[in-house]
Amino acid sequence: MKRTLFLVIAITIVGLAGFETTIRAQPPSNTTGTKMIYHEGTVVTGTPNVYLIWYGCWTGDCGNPGGFIDQMVLTDLVSYLGSTPYFQINSTYPDGSGVVPSGLHYAFSEDDPSYTFGVELTDADIQEIVRDRIGAGILPLDPNGIYLVLASADVGSTATGFCTAVNTPPHHGSDEFFFVRYKYGFVGNPGRCPSIEAPQFVSVDGTLRPTPTGNWAADTMAPKLAHVLSTIVTNPYGDGWYDRFGLENADKCQGTFGETYVTENGARANIRIGQHWDYLLPQNWVNEGGGNRCAMSQ
Repeated sequence: MKRTLFLVIAITIVGLAGFETTIRAQPPSNTTGTKMIYHEGTVVTGTPNVYLIWYGCWTGDCGNPGGFIDQMVLTDLVSYLGSTPYFQINSTYPDGSGVVPSGLHYAFSEDDPSYTFGVELTDADIQEIVRDRIGAGILPLDPNGIYLVLASADVGSTATGFCTAVNTPPHHGSDEFFFVRYKYGFVGNPGRCPSIEAPQFVSVDGTLRPTPTGNWAADTMAPKLAHVLSTIVTNPYGDGWYDRFGLENADKCQGTFGETYVTENGARANIRIGQHWDYLLPQNWVNEGGGNRCAMSQ
């Protein structure tokens, strides 16, 4: 009886500790024309739920006057992105059965202003932020879901590559909670290091350029948010699609925006999503025989 009890406790501890698979930020190589390779693993098909966790200061009450609008700009992006020709580029990345990613569903947002894990996050911290919200019953444990931690400008994460070099891809990985595997990503706020994380919106002299919606935090996080969602659905566990350099689809096009237009406030944009906002999103890599390229649609 005692031996059986010990085994149950041991298994429970393993379930709580989780099984980590992390997709580390890869060195950028936007000029590579090498083909994408399918590694016989998982691709996120169907329409996964996306859960946003706003870590840090995202309200006017804590000194961020644009917080509510910043959140609206990004939740609108997630709400409408999956049905756009831009996101449907990911349908050129089938799984072993020929089934392809088809969209996204914005499910829920949760504010986490407690700074429980501090202002310098490791990959383990990001996992714990997600696990904490799931364990508290605030977010569901969704094996088909994507959990994204969005950080305010006073939060760093050099361990995941954030603010370390221009064109470092956003971080994502996977973990297990009670034997259920889930996917997560991290998007830092470029307000912490504008010239590194949002060079497209910074002039040569270091001054900030206008952004499409006028909400600098949201407009500069939008490209990384679109990027990480594309890499998660095509390579969620590190055994899906990437090239021989380890670059995932959106990594190959980071920093390229294609044809742009000028918004009413003088900012550059290249796509209008939903009914409210223009965005400047990076191109994605179209994976088609003989036509591999960075583009905004197939």
